Amino acid sequence: MSCKTRYKSRLTAALCGPLLALAFVSLCSAQAHPAADAVSTNKTSTAVQGQLQTLQDEVNALQGEIAALKQQESATPSVKPAAFVEPVLSETAIPSASSAPAAPETAPSPEAAPKVTLASLLGPTSLNGLVDAYYSYDFNHPTNPMQTGLRFFDANENQFALSLVELGVSKSPDATSGIAGRTGYTVSLGFGQTISAVNGTDGTASSAPYLKEAYFSYLAPIGKGLKIDVGKFVTTAGEEVIESNANWNYSRSILFYYAIPFYHFGVRASYSPNSKVSLQASITNGWNDVVAFNNAKTYGGSISITPNSKWGFTETYYAGPVNNINYWRQLSDTIISYTPDAKWAFAINGDYGRDSEGPSSPVAQWWGPAGYVKYNFGANDNLAVRYEYYGDPQGLTLFGNTTFNGGAGFPSGHAQEVTTTYTHMIANSLVTRFEYRYDFASNPIFQRGDGSLGNFVKTQNTVLVGMVYTFSSQGK
Repeated sequence: MSCKTRYKSRLTAALCGPLLALAFVSLCSAQAHPAADAVSTNKTSTAVQGQLQTLQDEVNALQGEIAALKQQESATPSVKPAAFVEPVLSETAIPSASSAPAAPETAPSPEAAPKVTLASLLGPTSLNGLVDAYYSYDFNHPTNPMQTGLRFFDANENQFALSLVELGVSKSPDATSGIAGRTGYTVSLGFGQTISAVNGTDGTASSAPYLKEAYFSYLAPIGKGLKIDVGKFVTTAGEEVIESNANWNYSRSILFYYAIPFYHFGVRASYSPNSKVSLQASITNGWNDVVAFNNAKTYGGSISITPNSKWGFTETYYAGPVNNINYWRQLSDTIISYTPDAKWAFAINGDYGRDSEGPSSPVAQWWGPAGYVKYNFGANDNLAVRYEYYGDPQGLTLFGNTTFNGGAGFPSGHAQEVTTTYTHMIANSLVTRFEYRYDFASNPIFQRGDGSLGNFVKTQNTVLVGMVYTFSSQGK
């Protein structure tokens, strides 16, 4: 209730109360003593005047009180309660909708502009790469050349060196994007010691010395999708890959260098009937050949099984003439992995191969197992240990073709190594590795000093620090 309303109510009550009382008294007196009216007229007039004076005094006091209240209200700003509703006095007091000023139109808040990123610009195409550099120290101090034995991607001794710079673009086939989405491609270029070693095994590598992979893909509408790749692609065999950051150790195993191929050129098909099984078949130009030296082909098949999150099994088989069209080279590569929990991980890789150089050469065999153990201290630190044994009884792959000891080579032998690698992730894209490796062989194949005649030993100790920076447009 407003102050104005309160003032009117109190004033009305003050005036009406005494007047009603006075009228009631006068009426009663007139009805009770009609004969005495004339006698008591003077007395009544005197009484009425007294009551009127009293009423006037009360009105004066009330007006003073009202004035004081008005003065207090003007000094204190009034605040309208949130639930207050103004009374409607009359229709004329209410402005019509047409006469009321239009409320200002509120402009809609503009939506935030989408953030422009490299991934949004490239769409389904992914851009990725890495820079891999290292420093290695060989306690045998080889000087001619300054290279560590049984190593190709990190062979430079007692110096800072560039192992690999890689840059690739790829687009995966996508069946949900229509016919055009079913096609894809992968092109990867490399620079440094690694790519020189990979392409150095191909007699025609000079035509594309920096090409690691280049193939196009098509996802055929067969079953759940049959993926077909045509071109140059890395081999399916082996526990380790070309990029060091994807392995548990920095240096590669002897099996990686000598037991299996680096890549193939041809066609391959991949199919996954379900999430636990993956199949692959290929027809290629032998091993490490963009241009084949004969019209024979190498046939490959692979099956991967992951029954659960802990176990994994992959078997790969390649067969076909390589050195001589009348003699097939065969390779069986087996990988078994076991990850019991977030801390521990284990893997075993085994290879068995056989081939012949020609009719006058006996069938040669090579074989070996490699075991891996990794322990995670946390999300950014782990320790990995690798042990392997590699046998080359007829000296076909390692000992017979070695450049050590003046290129004379050894007819047979075996080699072993133990590698311990500590990995620290400085950031998601930067990996640092500290590694100690001990190699030992049945024959003196490791260069010591200048490599002069007789200056070869059976053991080799190396320490290494490697750093790998990776990047991807997908932010992975």
